[in-house]
Amino acid sequence: MGNQVNENMNIYFNIPQVHGLEPCREEGKDIKIQEINNGHNMNLAITKCNGESQGKLALVINHYTETLNQEISHLLGYPTNQSFDYGALAPLMQFHINNLGDPFIGSSYGVNSAKFEVSVLDWFAKLWEIKKEEYWGYITSGGTEGNFHGLLIGRENFPDGIIYTSQDSHYSIFKIAKMYRMQCIKVSTLTTGEIDCANLKTLLLAHKDKPAIINLNIGTTMKGAVDNIDMVIQTLEESGFTRDRFFIHCDGALLGIMLPLIKQAPVITFEKPIGSITISGHKFLGCPTPCGVLLTRLEHTNTFSKDIEVIGSRDATISGSRSGHAPIFIWYALQKRGLIGLENEVQKCLMNARYLKDKLCDVGISTMLNEFSNTVVFEKPLDCEFIRKWNLAYQGNIAHVVVMQHVTIEMLDSFVDEFTQKRATWYGLRKPICLANEIGAENCACMLHK
Repeated sequence: MGNQVNENMNIYFNIPQVHGLEPCREEGKDIKIQEINNGHNMNLAITKCNGESQGKLALVINHYTETLNQEISHLLGYPTNQSFDYGALAPLMQFHINNLGDPFIGSSYGVNSAKFEVSVLDWFAKLWEIKKEEYWGYITSGGTEGNFHGLLIGRENFPDGIIYTSQDSHYSIFKIAKMYRMQCIKVSTLTTGEIDCANLKTLLLAHKDKPAIINLNIGTTMKGAVDNIDMVIQTLEESGFTRDRFFIHCDGALLGIMLPLIKQAPVITFEKPIGSITISGHKFLGCPTPCGVLLTRLEHTNTFSKDIEVIGSRDATISGSRSGHAPIFIWYALQKRGLIGLENEVQKCLMNARYLKDKLCDVGISTMLNEFSNTVVFEKPLDCEFIRKWNLAYQGNIAHVVVMQHVTIEMLDSFVDEFTQKRATWYGLRKPICLANEIGAENCACMLHK
């Protein structure tokens, strides 16, 4: 059944059954979500033939703005930085800015931001240590498009190649493999969420006749784990894969920009034999719309690019029309903060993540925090309302908080206090389950391991 509008023009949504969300629903009942703000129902039905008045439109937007502000005050489980101000870019909203084709060539559509785009790409080329004349890239619609492009390069270089990726990889990797009709092998992970190189070696040796396309995670979705690039390269070489028989793509959605700004952190660099890196612009940098950055080696771009006369450019990207505002958002974020400002933000996130980890441990909650990560993993709360209130992401028996720039100590204190109070009622005389398999015995606070 589709969405329904009642006689008062209030919008309700029929929510389809989603695997993994069953504990958060009352059996036999449809959940109807109605946007309510300050006692007013949001009327979003488009019904006026002559258009709605500006005053009523402004009222809806103002109400929705208040709703979003309420959500942000409890937004803990997803890696989006909500601490930003792009008000200075408001004049650009009167333009349709479209970056068609190859940003290094430009296009016959003059209302573009290709110069901003190339400036951003040059910045990331320096961050990831690749010479200007040796790289190519573009601003994507997000991390998933970056993964699509990186793995496409791998496939075009090795049409019969096999994708190897850890079981903790982002779901987009498995979707991409299915859409590209490529063989994809899941590699087991360590308790931290990092790829298990011993298992990778076994799998590589079992398929030595085909090239390897490796997807590495620079921060896994649930645990924020970083795959060891050096160890993976060593594993490939020990398994008999020379550099002309493997391609490495790095999915660095969140940590791909943070790690280079942390002293002693694993080095993310094109000086190693990696083929592509992608990050999300709406995560750490806090762009107001989903976007991302994809960088690869220039030598790979001719594999599937083609000159297109109608746009006066080269078609070398996954999408055709691309947001011209996104490169400006990223450029503005980098220019306004500078390298020192970005480093300070990274340190603040890491410090607050350690604060949350310690606070949860102090009240006896099983908790894990990987080194160089701002993702705090803990036992999944048993109350669906609590999970939704704090926008927590969860999988199996664990949930996490991703400590971003907008997350304050006050938010974390409020979260832990409420968690502790509700937890006492959830369990009663029962004891929390053991999470040694999920986060390691050393991080488990069950009766057996504490």
